[in-house]
Amino acid sequence: MKHRRLASALSLSLLLLAWGNANAHDTIDLRDLSLGMSVADIQPKEYINLACATKEGVKLSSWNDFRACPADETGLHSISFRFNDEVNPLAAVNDKYEGTKLGGHPVLLRGLVDSSGALRGIRIDTDPSARLFWRKKAYLLALSVRARYGEAGWICRELESREDESPVAGLLIKEHCEKRSERRHLILDRKLYRRADQPISDFVNATHLIIEETTDR
Repeated sequence: MKHRRLASALSLSLLLLAWGNANAHDTIDLRDLSLGMSVADIQPKEYINLACATKEGVKLSSWNDFRACPADETGLHSISFRFNDEVNPLAAVNDKYEGTKLGGHPVLLRGLVDSSGALRGIRIDTDPSARLFWRKKAYLLALSVRARYGEAGWICRELESREDESPVAGLLIKEHCEKRSERRHLILDRKLYRRADQPISDFVNATHLIIEETTDR
């Protein structure tokens, strides 16, 4: 039990470090990114591999090229990106900090940009192509997210499982949670189960988080 608590505390500390200043929950959303900021103000060296998340093969030279990505039904342009290890000295000495990770979990990141060039949302998904070691723990990232934003105020519900879905190691999780504050709407999903068509070595295990701006535009 002691080791489990220590592991949870370490996971949360890694999450807070990657997320940004833990004492600035009302301003920082991810590292130096804040909802509402102009993409022109994003530090170009912090993030790499910019591309259109919904248009395969379209790479961007900077955040300012967001209009090359098609807007969705809400008018937002979705840009995928990664952390740049070259500006993170910890990445060179500890693989927990290497790559694009939150709480030690490999993640896929998207920035959601409106027509004026303002960052209106961030989407974070655990990486389904990560090594098995990480994929087995992916649903646990949701617990660190809730701890980071505070346990109070979440509205959660269990989603109904289908007949072709079975537990993994005794666990079947399909949970949807939301939390609203003055400036954020958080949408958090976690999943752990095996579909009938999946081999014993495969399974669904994921955390999905969307951070949306709730202030008037």
